[in-house]
Amino acid sequence: MFEHLQDQPADKILALMSAYRADPRNGKIDLGVGVYKNAEGKTPVMRAIKAAERRLVEEQETKSYTGLAGDPAFAAAMGALVLGDAVARDRVAAIATPGGTGAVRMGFEVARMANPDVTVRVSAPTWPNHNSILKFMKLPFKEYRYFDEATGGVDFDGMLQDLAGAKAGDLVLLHGCCHNPTGANLTPDQIDEVIAVMDGRGLVPMVDIAYQGFGDGLDADAAVTRRLATAFDNCLIAASCSKNFGVYRERTGILMAVSADAAEAGTTQQTLDYLNRQTYSFPPDHGARCVTMILTDPALRADWEAELEEVRTGMLALRQQLADELRQRTNSDRFDFVARHRGMFSRLGLSPDQVESLRADHAIYMVGDSRINIAGLNRDTVPVLAKAIAQVLGA
Repeated sequence: MFEHLQDQPADKILALMSAYRADPRNGKIDLGVGVYKNAEGKTPVMRAIKAAERRLVEEQETKSYTGLAGDPAFAAAMGALVLGDAVARDRVAAIATPGGTGAVRMGFEVARMANPDVTVRVSAPTWPNHNSILKFMKLPFKEYRYFDEATGGVDFDGMLQDLAGAKAGDLVLLHGCCHNPTGANLTPDQIDEVIAVMDGRGLVPMVDIAYQGFGDGLDADAAVTRRLATAFDNCLIAASCSKNFGVYRERTGILMAVSADAAEAGTTQQTLDYLNRQTYSFPPDHGARCVTMILTDPALRADWEAELEEVRTGMLALRQQLADELRQRTNSDRFDFVARHRGMFSRLGLSPDQVESLRADHAIYMVGDSRINIAGLNRDTVPVLAKAIAQVLGA
């Protein structure tokens, strides 16, 4: 049986991580892996998470299964965090999932069950695993224009034109905030125009919100998701706790499905429960329970929000520093967009040859499309990166 299996293509980011680890040079810089790192290059356990875990050890009396959908308190807490009061709670069905990736996969599954003829519309570019999952599922997808390499902003006219060509019932995958891999976000006015086009074409939104709190703040980063959930009868939302709670290895995520009314939400909830049962039965609970404790305990929540704000403002400071350094080194405003981007990532618009030169000549590692993880930098390495970029550009 196994002799018929074929080698699978290597994951480019994992291969980059391996090459970085094998590089013996001092002062090497890793801007490839998509996890938050502090100034010391560590991904810390947040203070509130440690406190919640300590409390959980003392208070938890069983490791028995939760329900198929996970702990209802987790769904309620995450629903409040992501959606606020944008939609009535009885319109929202939800399941806990293994990370945001699990939520994305389950969102695609329920979309296909609801509409076997669905085509998923994804931004060009998008997080590579979006397309990889869709290919594996043999679920049809098409790209819509999104990133303008020349300006470092959104190709908004191209996006609207492509969405206007989608067929009724298609699922449009949007990033809730902090677009990965580009860092370029839509403005509130642009979101309203996107909604008008989607509504006119009978399209259904699906939001992947993986970085709430990393861009402009918790509520500001949820604004797009809330606007979409309000504007449409049906909306899928895949949310991750990996980044804003720092629980990457706990695989803590949730899929929420907004239905037209409470009756429809009941059927949707049964469908989501069924999908969980067929896929992994009961979802993981440890990370979800810690997140729930933090979101429902005023003291823990205040400490979590304070630390998250430090993370957010720290990345914004690094963005501004890098934009300023690049302006000085290149004597141009070519990279000013870095300061306008939000979240962990920006795509610099360098060629593959320039990216390879940064690796070979300067021990600076980034993805081949020139996506960098801003959180891989600190105040001391920003000038090193800027100098190296100027050199490979011949500035």
